[in-house]
Amino acid sequence: MALNFRQTEILDIARIEGRVVVEQLAERFAVTLQTIRRDLTELADAGLLDRVHGGAVLRTGVSNIGYEERRRMNEAAKAAIGRACARAIPDNSSMILNIGTTTEAVARELLGHRNITVVTNNMNVANILVANPSCEVMVAGGQLRRSDGGLVGDLTIQFIEQFKVDFAVIGTSALDPDGDLLDFDLAEVRVSKAILRQSRQRFLVTDGSKLGRKAPVRIGSLKELDAVFTDTPLPEDLARRCDGWGTAVTVAGQMGD
Repeated sequence: MALNFRQTEILDIARIEGRVVVEQLAERFAVTLQTIRRDLTELADAGLLDRVHGGAVLRTGVSNIGYEERRRMNEAAKAAIGRACARAIPDNSSMILNIGTTTEAVARELLGHRNITVVTNNMNVANILVANPSCEVMVAGGQLRRSDGGLVGDLTIQFIEQFKVDFAVIGTSALDPDGDLLDFDLAEVRVSKAILRQSRQRFLVTDGSKLGRKAPVRIGSLKELDAVFTDTPLPEDLARRCDGWGTAVTVAGQMGD
């Protein structure tokens, strides 16, 4: 498919932000909503985007977006989520942070915390928290994924199982409308499940681009978590489910972040 200039820029925005919204694109390009919807339909037909209500997200299914590209996506939203999550974690506590660009944002917001212990299978998280002299960092062994600095495998799980911590802070690649947390890598999912088992309170940090995405491997459900920190209100039905499950939902953008 030969993209016109507007479709090329729409695709660039989607790669950076994770999703695009029809109304915002129409205003940006000074064209009608119908024109933008046609652009998105053509991009979806070309296999470049997935249409969702009100816009589109990057095409997903069996493989994730590259780590460096994910790191650049929704940076401001991830920073706000990181601040909101860090506020819920007190000094003098222990936690496990897993692989992901949003958990890295949480790590950056923990630099001012005192007397904390962080267990992680994320080399990037460890490197961030080296700057906090009041943080004891415990790094898992296992197979190193050079693509994202993550450690996975049986050795990683065995290491995680040596701990019982106050908080788990995990990310997810996709959030299904029924509340299921989804990912692309079975090895990473096995580690995430171990992290949840070894934690007293369980937090999910995820930006709005994960809503409407698809991934093939199930981590668990929001009903098994204590709280979710995001930048976008959950769909009404899912928000009601979380309320019934007792899963607290914090929308970082509504906290002045």
